[in-house]
Amino acid sequence: MPTVILIDVSLSMTRPVSLDGSEEFQRKNLAVHGLNMLFEHMASNYRLEFTSLMAFSSLWELLVPFTRDYNALQEALGNLEDYDKTCVESALNGVSNVVQQEWGSACPCQVVLVTDGSLGIGKGSLRQSLQSLKHRGDDKKFPLPFPFPTKLFIMSVANAEELQMTDSMDNLEELLRLSGGDGQIFTVEGPLCMKSVQAMFGRLIDHAYSPFHAVLHCGNLSSDVQVFPRPEPIVMDEEVEPMPRSVNIDLEIVGFIEIADISSPPVISRHLVLPINVNKEVDEVGTGTTDELEEEPSASQMAGKSPNFCVLLHGSLKVEGMVALVQLGPEWYGMLYSQADSKKKSNLMMSLFEPGPEPLPWLGKITHLGPISEAAENPYGEDDSKSPFPLQPPVKRSYAQNVTVWIKASGLQTDVQKILRNARKLPDKTQTFYKELNRLRKAALAFGFWELLKGVADLLERECTLLPDSAHPDAAFQLSHAAQQLKLASTGDSQYAAFDHNIAPMHTDFSS
Repeated sequence: MPTVILIDVSLSMTRPVSLDGSEEFQRKNLAVHGLNMLFEHMASNYRLEFTSLMAFSSLWELLVPFTRDYNALQEALGNLEDYDKTCVESALNGVSNVVQQEWGSACPCQVVLVTDGSLGIGKGSLRQSLQSLKHRGDDKKFPLPFPFPTKLFIMSVANAEELQMTDSMDNLEELLRLSGGDGQIFTVEGPLCMKSVQAMFGRLIDHAYSPFHAVLHCGNLSSDVQVFPRPEPIVMDEEVEPMPRSVNIDLEIVGFIEIADISSPPVISRHLVLPINVNKEVDEVGTGTTDELEEEPSASQMAGKSPNFCVLLHGSLKVEGMVALVQLGPEWYGMLYSQADSKKKSNLMMSLFEPGPEPLPWLGKITHLGPISEAAENPYGEDDSKSPFPLQPPVKRSYAQNVTVWIKASGLQTDVQKILRNARKLPDKTQTFYKELNRLRKAALAFGFWELLKGVADLLERECTLLPDSAHPDAAFQLSHAAQQLKLASTGDSQYAAFDHNIAPMHTDFSS
């Protein structure tokens, strides 16, 4: 998950801070001290993280593009210059451009905004930007929410009391809400000084950049590993009382299965698994580690000489073309597999399935899987010519029912056009018109697609106004009646939106 560091270099960041018995520091100096602490931590624990450094005042500048070279980032911090007023909106537009150019709009990204809480003055200030949100055209939209998944962390080099004396905290909270709310505002606790700023960045590290260390078990074998990025707790919507579920630090391999049998399963996240205390460059088989990315070996180990189960597992999975099913928690599973970065380098990856006893329906329940040796006969055949998967359901399902399903927009468009064609042939096609109308009505009610009912009603009213003078009088009555019934159903009122209810043709003097 790449990170963008966005530091405020406006004049307000040059305000002096008096420290007891020492020289005066600027708020910018405190911010740089905190960021250096963050970079040192990431260099030791998050070496795979791509990080970019941007500075902003009324304009923004990309100081260091996405890199893993934390020395370059720290060097750029030491060369910051001071500029004019604060313009957060311009800086956020810059972040959006830089991230999309490098990663597209599908990659999640963390944005760390370091500022003193000053909102700027006049046009371009955060206060003015937020006040004008409802009066903007499509060409001048506010950059939040970003078009990519984001966690926004706001690091304020000011304490909460200072921010609450004005409306700064309210505006920063509104900024966080607009970003999606998946982030946090950090403020200095106590007086402004090196220690308090260091403690604030320490809270950010604990919250967003703490490494996830686990132990990978397989029978009597085990290995200490780091999972990157850190797996996030997930909440299942369908649970009666949703509770966050987190990955255990003990990862238990429960079995192995061929890649062809597991195919390309749906997953909620993917992670890199790094063995700890291994210092061996990736070779043709691939260990999932490189010189610049590994932990330092312990004193009792020689570089590249210590046997490691994680390295053995990675090489075996790659050579055999298999994946390992791993238990992440109660009724929660994932898979370990080898993924190649290039011809000579590959990584050990872990993908997380949806929690549940049967995450992949074609495999059945994970707990029902077992070794081939326990089967009465080899399920793959003597020559591996067949496969026991996908499992066949015990009850053969019937697909003969006439169920309306709209997978693509073209399918919905076809059904609406069919109703309109019959509407133009009223009253000759009255029965067919109402049959198609009721079929669409039931599908819309089943999906909760109230807007569709309202839209079709508007179309029918339009058709009524476009009837030629030679049209049968009954056509206008039927179209108006059908439109009115659809509008009533679109309100969700149980009296008119009953699923089993059908709209019947209107009886008129012309019906005969």
